[in-house]
Amino acid sequence: MSAAHARHADLWPLRFISLEATSGIVLLLAAALAFAWANSPWDYAYDALWHLKVDPGLPVRLLPVHDLHFWVNDGLMTVLFLLVGLEIRREMHDGALADVRVAALPVIAAAGGVIVPALIYVLINTDPTARRGWAIPTATDIAFAVGVLSLLGRRVPPALRMLLLTLAIIDDIVAILVIAFFYSSGLAPGGFAIVAAGVLIALIMQQLGIAAASPYLLPGALVWYGMLSAGVHPTLAGVLLGLLTPVTPAFGRRRRQPAALSGEPPVVRVEALLHPYVAFGIMPVFALANAGVGLAGLNLSGGLPRAVAAGVLAGLVLGKPTGIVLAAFAAVRLKLCALPEAVRWPHALLLGLLGGIGFTMSIFIANLAFEDTQLLAAAKFAVLLASVLAAALGLVLGRRRFSGG
Repeated sequence: MSAAHARHADLWPLRFISLEATSGIVLLLAAALAFAWANSPWDYAYDALWHLKVDPGLPVRLLPVHDLHFWVNDGLMTVLFLLVGLEIRREMHDGALADVRVAALPVIAAAGGVIVPALIYVLINTDPTARRGWAIPTATDIAFAVGVLSLLGRRVPPALRMLLLTLAIIDDIVAILVIAFFYSSGLAPGGFAIVAAGVLIALIMQQLGIAAASPYLLPGALVWYGMLSAGVHPTLAGVLLGLLTPVTPAFGRRRRQPAALSGEPPVVRVEALLHPYVAFGIMPVFALANAGVGLAGLNLSGGLPRAVAAGVLAGLVLGKPTGIVLAAFAAVRLKLCALPEAVRWPHALLLGLLGGIGFTMSIFIANLAFEDTQLLAAAKFAVLLASVLAAALGLVLGRRRFSGG
């Protein structure tokens, strides 16, 4: 590892800790504003804003005209996932995830965090119609989970953030597969050919030693479009491209890079460039677009709506931390995995609680699972309540159990 890269690794927790804590507050304020707006007399304006049709103005009609909500969730959020991919790539190279046994931990923990909530939901809901929502409490909202974690600042080790990011991405991949196989007609193979073409172009550009970021927009757009065409959430294109980003200053056949670009690896430069825009722009806009859950039509007097709400609530608040912690504990005891340096079991409990912030993906699955408006309203309310409870419990645990600034 170069001296410049080593200095960056040492300063990384200090460089972003203040920015992330502030951005976490901005994120929560945006979410509160969205919820208040969606349940106010001006709720029609909230719905109208995010259903506003936006034409990207492409010369060739590759995409139908989508609304603003689509471009936030499937477009802007790709940049967040790119940042996440960059962070994980850097940590896999010389950080907390460089040890294979440590890197395997969030994968196994994520599996437990999917299986246990689904089982709890199915045990509570015996009716076949209600059981269609079994996947609702299995998801983790990466933006809100990271935003809440950032409020704890230096109380938690940086490695815990990497575990949360990796776990949330695994959750997203599982959720996408669940949607593809249980709530849709399946995946389109042709889209994956477009993804492969985009990846191949990016790798060739790297071999040619192209260090500037802007030329990679074209293969990045191809990967994004391919994911969308394949029936996969296109934000995963960001993760894939982040994981492909070079981690050394010199790469490809042309080893000599321009002086301005030779000091830091591309993974570090792009990460530092994107972070403020993601923290103070993309994540608050995402919160504003997704936290406006209207409670009109909510009625928990019926048996099925109550059971759906109870299953979602128990699955996220109890099932998520139980599954994540038990799976991680079993894997460590069996010596399949190891905890990262400075991470202890109370940190794993915090990881489990934050994993219970389901929010956007959980609500998305609920929309696919239920046609009945009462069951859908009950599920959305339970997701919202469970996410707030999980976040609050995580903050209380973090502030009381862990010391720090």
